[in-house]
Amino acid sequence: MLDDFRDSRVARLYVMDYGLFQVHSNGRIIGITGSLIETDDGKRVLVDTGFPQKYLEDREGASREDKLDEFGRILELGPENMPAGQLAKLGLTPADIDLQILTHTHIDHVGGIADFTHVPMVVSKKERALDRPLYWHGRHPYRWPEAQEYIEVEDDIELFPGLTLLQTPGHTPGQMSLLLDLPETGAVILTSDTISRPGELDGHFEDYWRPAMAEKSARRLLALAAERVAFVFFGHCPAQWPTLRKVPEYYA
Repeated sequence: MLDDFRDSRVARLYVMDYGLFQVHSNGRIIGITGSLIETDDGKRVLVDTGFPQKYLEDREGASREDKLDEFGRILELGPENMPAGQLAKLGLTPADIDLQILTHTHIDHVGGIADFTHVPMVVSKKERALDRPLYWHGRHPYRWPEAQEYIEVEDDIELFPGLTLLQTPGHTPGQMSLLLDLPETGAVILTSDTISRPGELDGHFEDYWRPAMAEKSARRLLALAAERVAFVFFGHCPAQWPTLRKVPEYYA
């Protein structure tokens, strides 16, 4: 599918630390995360881009404007938590990225997409079909970047050896997860918000766009994890987040 990656294979996974957020209703503190995937021939794939730049410039004002402050508050977000800041920890810049993957279009995943229009974006066809990115609770200030090459996918697909995209709708119409095969760690599943934390299964995903669909997708991922004996990296798990290796450390 991607000619430039035809001879590439996944070699490393970096966990990007895009800040910390606290949910008002339960006090839960969650990591805001993305990923950087590096291939054995030096190509780099960025997965999600965190919060918009305006939250770095005026955290409280941006939260009020988007009504994010009704849901929770950002605890940590500095220059080092933006995509460029995370890449800098590896001696890289946005120009060193070869491809970006957007798992879905909520505010904490879509914030920096306009900074990577120089590379193709892989996105679910259902998510791309939205008039605008979902952003946050009925607010849609973002437009799809016009100067962007889009690679729209609608089925599970191996982008290149060691990286498979999985269609796992329910949280949003086009939510995607990733299955990686790392040379030492083995199988890794990046659930994104398909499963933010294991406890969501007990709540049957009541807060999701389509709860029944979300639960079906989540159980599918867990079955795949059991089959592949995979390490499951949840989207926003308070217990797991502190234990993860973060940039500049990596999983190989």
